[in-house]
Amino acid sequence: MSTFDSITLRKPLKEALKRLEFTKMTSIQSSALPVILQKKDCIAQAATGSGKTLAFGLGVLERINPKMFGIQSLILCPTRELAEQVAKVIRSLASEIGNIKVLTLCGGVPMKGQIHSLKHGAHIIVGTPGRVLKLLQMETFDPSTIESVVLDEADQMIDMGFIEDITAILNFTPPSRQSLLFSATFPESIQAITSEFMKNPVMIQAEHAISKPRIEEIAYICNDKLPAIAKVLHLHDITNTIIFCNTKVDANALCDDLNRLGIHALTLHGDMEQFDRNEAIIQFRNLSAPILVATDVAGRGIDIEGLDAIINYEVPIQNERYTHRIGRTGRAGKNGLAITLVNHYQYERFIELQRSITPIELPDITEKFSLKTLMRTICIDAGKKEKLRAGDIVGALINECGLTQDEIGKIDQQDHLSYVAIIRNKSENTYKKFVNRPIKGKTFRKWLLD
Repeated sequence: MSTFDSITLRKPLKEALKRLEFTKMTSIQSSALPVILQKKDCIAQAATGSGKTLAFGLGVLERINPKMFGIQSLILCPTRELAEQVAKVIRSLASEIGNIKVLTLCGGVPMKGQIHSLKHGAHIIVGTPGRVLKLLQMETFDPSTIESVVLDEADQMIDMGFIEDITAILNFTPPSRQSLLFSATFPESIQAITSEFMKNPVMIQAEHAISKPRIEEIAYICNDKLPAIAKVLHLHDITNTIIFCNTKVDANALCDDLNRLGIHALTLHGDMEQFDRNEAIIQFRNLSAPILVATDVAGRGIDIEGLDAIINYEVPIQNERYTHRIGRTGRAGKNGLAITLVNHYQYERFIELQRSITPIELPDITEKFSLKTLMRTICIDAGKKEKLRAGDIVGALINECGLTQDEIGKIDQQDHLSYVAIIRNKSENTYKKFVNRPIKGKTFRKWLLD
């Protein structure tokens, strides 16, 4: 396996890789990076979790000129969540270079703030096609300086109906740009983009244990699916899972039904405000909710480490959607589990997916089942912009509320909000002590989420 020392990168990027403890390249990185660094167009087949973000992130940053304050690279992603993750990786890699501004342009948040940020300039834009196109049409930034365009998870963007937006965006960019396309699958519609907008692209197909983890697939025949969920969770000892539904209405209904049964669940779909989406994902990641009920659109781009399984509450309509769903489990080389609930009306649809499994009857389980939620989240009305650090929050919880380090979970911070997970059996008392206590001499509003 190749190391990052075997390729030529600017010194600050080498230092960032060392700080982040990246030494050996994954298959997609060793195959794609030399091509990208030669400024050639590239089409790479790479699954989420294969290291593709690091591959194109290094390629983009290698050619960025910090002294030229104009948009030099544009990265398009299918969802807001994935765009935020990509931007976070690139900022981390760029930290040693200094003065590199990475701006996210996604829907779900007011355009006014994004337009204001664009006026102050940026080097790299990471965004979703709809919002990027709208801002381009409003002439809020100059695309003529763009030297590279990355289409991340292109098949998902096309599946979500972004083909026309992507085409329009590419028409705004200079023909001389470098084009990089990363996709897990290659539907026919991708050919239109590659043939029209790419110049003699190099095809790369990486084989690696990380990109192809072992995912055990099981399909259970059951007509009454709601009680079947509890059986499946108990049978496979699942403590955290994403349950996929085909529509937003079904996702909301299932989430309500699970909570009525005493199984704590949160929902995630495209009609939710960005604030609510963020809170749901944060609570799921920090173990404050064991179940996330999601639609296909919302579920894409979510990267959760250590996910026990995914459950298809409904059989997906297309094989590509099935592939994307089960790709949420079995991350970072670990084995995964994908369970599909199939009623008799959906049996034929499942067979049409041409998976190498046959639906079986769900075993009968009589034992009473309960799924405990380990943590609960406190939200603080202050974040990075208020100079509130994670250490300040931990210090206040330990010194003012009497918690130990082990009773404090994951801390997530945004510009103006902070979220801290507290061991659930102490969360109520901790919140009562914490709610009016100052942090760093300042009193901030706080909420206890559930």
